[in-house]
Amino acid sequence: MFQSIGIPGLILILVIALIIFGPKKLPEIGRAFGRTLTEFKGATKGLVSDEDKREGENPELTTIEKKQDKSGDA
Repeated sequence: MFQSIGIPGLILILVIALIIFGPKKLPEIGRAFGRTLTEFKGATKGLVSDEDKREGENPELTTIEKKQDKSGDA
């Protein structure tokens, strides 16, 4: 998505942001954006780990595994 922007495009975006928001607000906006990304990353990690736990606790899978163990022992 962002591969086609390139360095000149990024510089242009930064200059426009600097003009619109000013030099005092730009660091605050950057910090807020960074915090938002960090929270989003933590939330997605939590969702993935919850999903992994659910797969391990699925009673249907354990029942099937028990049936396979019993048929293999006989």
